[in-house]
Amino acid sequence: MQLLIELWETTGFDDLTWRMIVMWGVVGVLLYLAVGKGFEPLLLVPIAFGALLANLPTEGILEGMKIYDQDFRDDGSGGLFYYFYQGIHLELFPPIIFLGVGALTDFGPLIANPRTLLLGAAAQFGVFFTVVGATLLAFTVPEAAAIGIIGGADGPTSIFLANKLAPDLLAPIAVAAYTYMALVPLIQPPIMRLLTTPEERRIRMKSLRKVSKTEKLVFAALVMTTCILLVPTASPLIFMLFLGNFFRECGVVERLSKSAQNEIINIVTIFLGISVGITMSGDRFLDLRTMGIILLGVVAFGIATGAGVIGAKIMNKLSKNPINPLIGSAGVSAVPMAARVSHTEGQRADPGNFLLMHAMGPNVAGVIGTALVAGYFIAAFAGQ
Repeated sequence: MQLLIELWETTGFDDLTWRMIVMWGVVGVLLYLAVGKGFEPLLLVPIAFGALLANLPTEGILEGMKIYDQDFRDDGSGGLFYYFYQGIHLELFPPIIFLGVGALTDFGPLIANPRTLLLGAAAQFGVFFTVVGATLLAFTVPEAAAIGIIGGADGPTSIFLANKLAPDLLAPIAVAAYTYMALVPLIQPPIMRLLTTPEERRIRMKSLRKVSKTEKLVFAALVMTTCILLVPTASPLIFMLFLGNFFRECGVVERLSKSAQNEIINIVTIFLGISVGITMSGDRFLDLRTMGIILLGVVAFGIATGAGVIGAKIMNKLSKNPINPLIGSAGVSAVPMAARVSHTEGQRADPGNFLLMHAMGPNVAGVIGTALVAGYFIAAFAGQ
């Protein structure tokens, strides 16, 4: 009997807590969304496995991480996952992800129809609305700003801002941001249908003009410079976004462009997902503040979606060249999923309507807009 007791004590079963077991359920939901539904599997799978590791009685694997300690120790005492996490703590992963996003994204639709920039701006209303709501729920202003950015549906930007303003809330903010990005096809369509009429959903937009290579290169350099001058604190994200896009469009660095689109972003995505997941320990994740963040996140995302649609409807009142309001929902920066959802909803109303490229304009504008808003929040609230 004594031998059995000793053997039991050498296992991890004795160290399990109810919070760990509840988090296994959360892991199961994330894996179901990723594998069963195909929602953002490239990120949700590593996040889920990182969360599973964080809620197992590991022996020394996570020792020395001090995830919520802002003092970085490079004394060799940290393990593999400790150094993975420094990609977030030292603000490496989000800008590198933006490099890949820029290399994967065609900015031509935004250049061809620059007024769709306003739709990306309209979607940021959800961010500011949620900041106000979070402060009313007793979050500090920096914490509220970090929570509000979830409405932009941009995971890397959410992580970048949370690391600056509310590192203790990084786990729920990151999980909420990526989960709602994954749930774009479920969350957005009901809001889009509620705010539009069948006639509006059937609006066919004029074909976009062909944008020249020179225009794209000048746009990348000029907009990057302008954005950094306006909001210097957003420069890591903005610079890497447009550098990746310049790689894509210039035509002379194909190897760099393909690396940014594939190997670099894929490797960093694995490390980023694991790093986010290992912050999801049950003792920190299962509390009322976390539940409040999850709720505020979906409110932010819903309002951002609605604001983009309403913004497009207002523009139609002021213009003789109509915009299909469905593309306004793509003003959130879940690239390119939000644009695909706009296209899919348009085809449900009119199978011959092709909105994808039109929706990419506000989608790209949303990426830029969310990064600028995050930079403004850092400049305004860091250190408070």
